[in-house]
Amino acid sequence: MRIIIAGDGKVGSTLTRKLSAEGHDLTLIDSKQRVLDTSIERYDVMAVNGNCASMEILKQAKVMNADLLIAVTNADEVNLLCCMTAHSLNKNIHTIARIRNPEYSNQVYKMQDVFGLSLSVNPERQAAVEIERLLKYPAFLRRDTFAKGRVEIVELRVDEDSKLCNVALNDLNNIIKCQVLVFAVRRNDSVVTPDGNFVLREGDHIFATASPQTLTLLLKNLGIITHKTKRVILCGGGRVSYYLAQALLKTGITVQLIEKDKDRCIELANELPEACIVHGDASSQHLLQSEGISEADAVITLTGLDEMNMIISLYAKKCGVRQVITKVGHIDNNSIHDSLGLGSIVCPKELCCNNIVRYVRAMENKTGAALTVHNIADGQAEALEFRVDEETLHCGELLKNIKTRKNVLIVSITRGNKTEIPNGDSSFEIGDGIIIVTSGNAVIHQLNDIFEK
Repeated sequence: MRIIIAGDGKVGSTLTRKLSAEGHDLTLIDSKQRVLDTSIERYDVMAVNGNCASMEILKQAKVMNADLLIAVTNADEVNLLCCMTAHSLNKNIHTIARIRNPEYSNQVYKMQDVFGLSLSVNPERQAAVEIERLLKYPAFLRRDTFAKGRVEIVELRVDEDSKLCNVALNDLNNIIKCQVLVFAVRRNDSVVTPDGNFVLREGDHIFATASPQTLTLLLKNLGIITHKTKRVILCGGGRVSYYLAQALLKTGITVQLIEKDKDRCIELANELPEACIVHGDASSQHLLQSEGISEADAVITLTGLDEMNMIISLYAKKCGVRQVITKVGHIDNNSIHDSLGLGSIVCPKELCCNNIVRYVRAMENKTGAALTVHNIADGQAEALEFRVDEETLHCGELLKNIKTRKNVLIVSITRGNKTEIPNGDSSFEIGDGIIIVTSGNAVIHQLNDIFEK
């Protein structure tokens, strides 16, 4: 597919990496030639230097022959104008724009046709939604939802005092007393697909799937008490903090938000009258102590600097805060994050890119495309949700008689309101939802791609 990516920043470069690996014909547009040169060296892409909202620049990028334009510059207005201009030059093109300013949310929704938008994405809002979900289950480092909330994939760290430490997976059910499928384990920097003889060790990150009700039972049987979050400290007053504070206040959670820019504090105080807005440096130990960090149920670090977020998170851990969530702009150094013990890591850029990649795959396959796509285990694996339709092979056959491709595992089958962790005697029918996990370099575009030819 011919795709134009306008804006070669953090999101643009991540999309370039993901989409070039899937074999798409990419053209990048950016106003900085040195940024484009770096991408040209790394990937097999074309590049155009200039203003992506300019009609002439878009023509140079061959927008008339493109299937999709993704506008992810730092300016919402430029992204909107870029999509409008591209749509005027090519009525058949699909367009995606990153829109981050909350003031534009309703406007973009109501004027989607005017702007020529096929999809708008908001990384900060997505990050806020992800953090809100993590606050409901403090023990999990990450939660990915499938089947309209009926199935979840979670990440859980095995600590030294965990009941799972030094336990073989064959003995897991005797401890957790519920049906949970552990389909991947990350140990140090490598991810393995474990068998029943695999023994969990301290520091392992396990990836498991089950219904939300079963996962609640899992935590209970592991002796992990999930406390209801009542008071949260947000460090940094950016867009993620704004969206998150809005959502938390609606649920009755007390929000303290620390921001060092005085003018921004005044804006937030006007927009979030129920929140406690504190003017100060969130990295100040004295300030955090005076705001009662030790008594907070959760501390979420959302400043614009990864290093600052990490330092504050480490201090919060030292103060005994039960749940710490750290926002990062780059997720390439997970071994560093793990060794530091930063709690849950949320990367808005990755969340946004996953959403766009799902749309691209759906464009390629009008029928049978993935409903949901999530990167898991530091991007070393991918979880995808599909709907079984009339074109799906092997309907009604037992799984033990079906040959799937290497590194592909069916981890869940949903039929109506019932969710099943499948075994060899399971089967799927038309209308079922199937979640598969794949590792390696194989790209799964549609459900039939998982079967051996």
